[in-house]
Amino acid sequence: MTGVNTNNCEQIQGPSLFGTDGLIIHLNSYNFLLKVKTDISSDLEFFVLIARLGNLSAAARALDITPPAATKRLAQLESRLGVRLVNRTTRSISLTSEGEIYLSYANKILAEIKEMEDAVASGGGSPRGLLRVNATLGFGRTAIAPLVSEFVRRYPQVEVQLEVSDKPIDLVENGCDLAIRFGTLPDARLNARKLMSNRRFLCASPIYLERHGTPKTLADLNQHRCITHRQNDEAAATWRFTHQGRNEVIKVESALSSNDGDIVLGWALDAHGILIRSEWDLAKYVKSGRLKIILPDYVLPSADLFVYYPNRRNQSTRARAFIDFLIEHIDMLAALPLPD
Repeated sequence: MTGVNTNNCEQIQGPSLFGTDGLIIHLNSYNFLLKVKTDISSDLEFFVLIARLGNLSAAARALDITPPAATKRLAQLESRLGVRLVNRTTRSISLTSEGEIYLSYANKILAEIKEMEDAVASGGGSPRGLLRVNATLGFGRTAIAPLVSEFVRRYPQVEVQLEVSDKPIDLVENGCDLAIRFGTLPDARLNARKLMSNRRFLCASPIYLERHGTPKTLADLNQHRCITHRQNDEAAATWRFTHQGRNEVIKVESALSSNDGDIVLGWALDAHGILIRSEWDLAKYVKSGRLKIILPDYVLPSADLFVYYPNRRNQSTRARAFIDFLIEHIDMLAALPLPD
């Protein structure tokens, strides 16, 4: 169809390969097929968003449309398919069996489309396009966000969407390109690259230790106020150590607990008790003397930092560039000085 001026089709006079009417019909059919293909892709993305958010109002906000418009669009999709895809309540939705099937195929099709586009775009040139990144709440806010700021200065044609969450997410289901998180691989379908080692330590404010004394053994912790960080459904008050080649476990009494790392760190700085924290979080406070490491011979399981990404043959240029950028700049985080 190259070179055909569709704006003037209806003014064509005289005989043609299809006849005038035939040419108009052919062009209209071509445009109709393009529109249908675009609409189907949009419908798939729309339904995946609804399923992920579990709420039509939330999906409407994400798409910057009104809730009635989202409801109408879902009704039109169901009408076209001739089946009900979701069960609606006033507060949430749940997928029907047909909806589960549609969602499964939608995720696969959209992933294939994205893989195709990434493969084509990675053929050369500067990184460009949308990059979706997930990171842990505290580390994402204090460390990854500044690195993203520097990354987009280097690659201004890349649009980065950074989402922070307290729990790992399903990258494939949520359409994320990569995640930056501490600890072990959460999903066998993912690949991972280690960004840095990250030890964890017991720590407390010098003011707290002056008031309550410094514990010499794990058993001494039973006489102290402990602060626990609840995360990933783990037993926050069960602390596990390795000491002189032996595994030791102690269950502490939580004087204070929270699912937010910044909150528990603030309580420790306010001299409320003993806390487990990662070295990246402690470094500046240990250096300034506001926190002190205790029982350093009792080794906690490390929580090394990894970047995770879906196991795809064709990773986009922008994702590879961001991973390389992270590795290049991760040494900006200061190493934690161990006590003598």
